[in-house]
Amino acid sequence: MCGILAVLGCVDNSQATRSRIIKLSRRLRHRGPDWSGLHCYEDCYLAHERLAIIDPISGDQPLYSEDKTVVVTVNGEIYNHKALRESESLKSHKYHTGSDCEVLAHLYEEHGEEFINMLDGMFAFVLLDTKDKSYIAVRDAIGVIPLYIGWGLDGSVWFASEMKALSDDCEQFMAFPPGHIYSSKQGGLRRWYNPPWFSELVPSTPYDPLVLRDTFEKAVIKRLMTDVPFGVLLSGGLDSSLVASVAIRHLEKSDARQWGSKLHTFCIGLKGSPDLKAGKEVADYLGTRHHELHFTVQEGIDAIEEVIYHVETYDVTTIRASTPMFLMSRKIKSLGVKMVLSGEGSDEIFGGYLYFHKAPNKKELHEETCRKATPLEFLDHDIKALYQYDCLRANKSTSAWGVEARVPFLDKAFLDVAMGIDPEWKMIRPDLGRIEKWVLRNAFDDEKNPYLPKHILYRQKEQFSDGVGYSWIDGLKDHANKHVSDAMLTNANFVFPENTPLTKEAYYYRAIFEKFFPKSAARATVPGGPSVACSTAKAVEWDAAWKGNLDPSGRAALGVHVAAYEGDKAEAPRPEKVQKLAEKTAEAIV
Repeated sequence: MCGILAVLGCVDNSQATRSRIIKLSRRLRHRGPDWSGLHCYEDCYLAHERLAIIDPISGDQPLYSEDKTVVVTVNGEIYNHKALRESESLKSHKYHTGSDCEVLAHLYEEHGEEFINMLDGMFAFVLLDTKDKSYIAVRDAIGVIPLYIGWGLDGSVWFASEMKALSDDCEQFMAFPPGHIYSSKQGGLRRWYNPPWFSELVPSTPYDPLVLRDTFEKAVIKRLMTDVPFGVLLSGGLDSSLVASVAIRHLEKSDARQWGSKLHTFCIGLKGSPDLKAGKEVADYLGTRHHELHFTVQEGIDAIEEVIYHVETYDVTTIRASTPMFLMSRKIKSLGVKMVLSGEGSDEIFGGYLYFHKAPNKKELHEETCRKATPLEFLDHDIKALYQYDCLRANKSTSAWGVEARVPFLDKAFLDVAMGIDPEWKMIRPDLGRIEKWVLRNAFDDEKNPYLPKHILYRQKEQFSDGVGYSWIDGLKDHANKHVSDAMLTNANFVFPENTPLTKEAYYYRAIFEKFFPKSAARATVPGGPSVACSTAKAVEWDAAWKGNLDPSGRAALGVHVAAYEGDKAEAPRPEKVQKLAEKTAEAIV
């Protein structure tokens, strides 16, 4: 994971400006500690902080076309770069590095701005054509890679991987919308990603488990492209377990480079937490080299300020989940690992969150998955989307320590298949033995060659912030209650009139955020609105009991979450009726 900063059209192109760009780019160095680069052309600056994963020796950035008239600074991975290099239009070009990103300059030379749809990967980049000083900035389809855009008083346009690199110098700024391109020639933003499921029509494609499985396996395999040590984040839940299972199957029958003789997996939690127990069980089943990492509630609380600075949000759920991931990434980096695969995105596209039990019909379920995956209107900050939550958490929590997270569930081809399924198949139907994410579980339920043990394949959803240990959230609430008085919360609407915090925990995070990012533009990058168990505001309407809920935790999906929450909380057994339901569900699938 790299850090990019581009400033186009500065009035002052003196040495002082160059020094300022270098200083601001340094704020992103945690994302790319391996090398720094800067290209200056008249009043345009493209800076890069590199995390070297593909071609660590010669792939430093910015990257250029043969005649160096096209320059590009990139944060991301282009998984189909080899196929593109060998394509008819590009095979005559001369390449100076083995970097997967160098192909972007040559694609632009051959196809102009219309080459974006040819890319398979996760990316955010800025490309400058010095022949006419035109430029484009692009963000990947779903927003796996972060990008911000800002405007200076001198008319300059800024792009940066993180808000901290432009918030002090831009008069206004915002999150760059995913699936969009900014073109200086065509005058602003336009959407380049327009899949069929963006339409208002409810999909009608029949569910085909073999197609779903095959497409996901390809999504995992392409993300094993690396020249450095890597691993898999393994919580023991369905999604991360499937990623690990597919990865290890491929590695066992290929010559793909890996770290040692086994796939390395990582899990973090409070001692005795549900995730640690499940993660170890899956790791033992798959035969991975498993790393079980622990943290205490106090260690997590001590890291909160640093987490908010790096993740750049005050959203309660995101901070709760980001903190363990932030701590885990530090441990992972200490082992020499620079890339990990993660299971983010599955719950959004399959309706896996527990509140989906209340979806009234398939139309509303599909619309909610669309809202969760990506905003239908990028300027509507009330609509929740992956790039503002899970993608932001997964990327910035790991990149804070120079670790890259790859997310196969958000693969473009897999999204097309998963989001194109008739949503009737995604409806939770206990009478038919269908629990949440049944279509995914069923696709990998192979009796002859099992991917996972049955009870893991049908393990109920556990939100990451809950799965690391229930006392984690309780500890955060207790800490906030000690530091935020009743009077402070009563007057919160005067102190924070925009997106006013409704709980002491939310107030506590907001106060820290404002210390780092005091401008109104910064707070506007964080969406608000009511939520239950990670739902959008619209889905709160599904159950009247949710409307007064102030806690977005998964356990707030009243009447749905069945994990024990008594005594030690983490290790209490599941109720007998829940176990029977799980067994009944598994039997029905078979």
